Parts: sequence; C-alpha cells; structure tokens
Amino acid sequence: MTGDALRRWYVVETHPHAEIKAAAHLHRQGFETYLPRYKKRRSHARRVEIVAAPLFPRYLFVAVDMATQRWRAIQSTFGVARLISHGDMPAPIQDLVIDGLRRREDEAGLVRIDTRPAFLPGENIRVLDGAFEACLGLFECVADRDRVAILLEFLGRKVRIVLATASVAAA
Repeated sequence: MTGDALRRWYVVETHPHAEIKAAAHLHRQGFETYLPRYKKRRSHARRVEIVAAPLFPRYLFVAVDMATQRWRAIQSTFGVARLISHGDMPAPIQDLVIDGLRRREDEAGLVRIDTRPAFLPGENIRVLDGAFEACLGLFECVADRDRVAILLEFLGRKVRIVLATASVAAA
C-alpha cells in the first residue's frame, strides 16, 4: 500500500480569518491541505467587488497519514484552533467530500455555487441595495444566470425590474 492509500482527510477548525495562514503553516510542516473557496460579492463604501472567500469560514481540510505523520503537531500550528476529533482521535471524512468539491471548481480553482434564487413566483422580495433599496416587491422569474425579475409597486402600478440575484432577499 502506498502512502497516499493510507492518507485520510480530516477537518481543521481555524482561528477567525486565519484559514490561509493555517494552510500555509500546515503545508510547511509537510501536510497537504485543501481550502475550498468561492466567488463572494462584497459591498463596502458604495463599492461592490468580487473576492475569493472560504467556502467554509474557519474550516479547512488536511490530509494525514496517521502511521507516518506527526498529526498531533496540527493542534499547535499557527492559525489552527483544533483538529475535529472523536475523543482522542481525529475524525476522518470521506474522500467523496473532497472529490465532490474539487469537481465543482472552475478553471481558477474556485468552487462554483448555484446562485439561482430559491424564490417562488409571487413570493415577497426585499431589495437589498441600489436605487430601490428597502423596497418590497414580488418575485417574478429568473431573468438570466445572475439576475432576477421582480415586480415593484411604483407610482400606483406594478413595474417589472431586473436586478442582480445577490441584490434581493426574502421579505
């Protein structure tokens, strides 16, 4: 059996906003890590930008061969809060979890997330930002990959507008 066959994936809980630091320190110690990230829309000071963010904030995955690697060193690694365990032993996860996440990655290595809204036609919607911020409307349909059509009550009549999916939420 090769070293890869004995290696299993485990979950590491990190300190807040320390996922990248923990992964780098674990890598320096010879551990393979996997930090799945996705494209996140971030708004700040009237600016909207798309950034790579951890898919599971405060968590990353580490591959360990329990027979040959000093896994207890993970517990005292900078950025690591703890290795998720059952009793005294780390709790392995199935390789299918990692394989499934990696299959959903795009060419940039970011996990693709289905951004289709979970709204039903006629459901109440609130606009989160833009010119119609805080307005209430009705969900009409998905306009395209990143946008939805909603009906707003405007000047005494219903007006159809199309907004970014991330700009609306259930009311």
